[in-house]
Amino acid sequence: MSGTTRWPDGFSEAARRCRRCVVLTGAGISAESGLVTFRGMQGLWEDFNPLDYATPEAFERDPAKVWNWYQWRRDKLPLVEPNPGHLAIAELEGLFPEFLLVTQNVDGLHQRAGSRRLVELHGNIGRNKCSLCSALTQAGPATGEVPPRCGCGGLLRPDVVWFGEALPQEAMASAWEASRAADLFFSVGTSGLVQPAASLPVAAKQNGAYLVEVNPEPTPLAQMSDLALAEPAGQAMPAVAWEVRRLRNGKLL
Repeated sequence: MSGTTRWPDGFSEAARRCRRCVVLTGAGISAESGLVTFRGMQGLWEDFNPLDYATPEAFERDPAKVWNWYQWRRDKLPLVEPNPGHLAIAELEGLFPEFLLVTQNVDGLHQRAGSRRLVELHGNIGRNKCSLCSALTQAGPATGEVPPRCGCGGLLRPDVVWFGEALPQEAMASAWEASRAADLFFSVGTSGLVQPAASLPVAAKQNGAYLVEVNPEPTPLAQMSDLALAEPAGQAMPAVAWEVRRLRNGKLL
């Protein structure tokens, strides 16, 4: 859709009146920037067994192997840029009195695009976490011991949620609270299959939110969405932001 396309009346009314907006993003929006996703055709898990790289047991068994794999992924991040979808979501943040971006991605592209009001459900590959004291530090160039150690002596690991680990409680609580209170909810580039994130748009819809799905591939969520845009985020979200800005005229209600 574009700025000249007629949008459904329901969307226009929801966007005009919305006070609380939530956007949920998944791997699809990162894929548009050139990052390989985990699932699907040519996903990372086709070439790498997640049990060998993305579990606490794998890190305990061979910490250097796990560390080097994540460092390889980190080294790719400077080679990609936020795409128009990321930038449009960052713009939406300034168009509503209350806004929360809930991302399942760990690449930090939303922050690079300018998003500030966000929670990361699966952590961030750009941070390290001590496996002993849980202290967080920014990841840097790979030098010295692999993996490096925290000041307390514990091994550093990527600050990401591995298989078998719980999602961060504070981030998940914020996501649930915002989703249940949302007037307008966007699900962008996510399959709608990975729990518990997949339940957030459902909770929003059940509590009265106008639900918009953005995904070029069919998902189970499309059937219950008020508006399903079968387009990539980089195409759909700039049009969404243009229309929301037009409707609200840059003013917070």
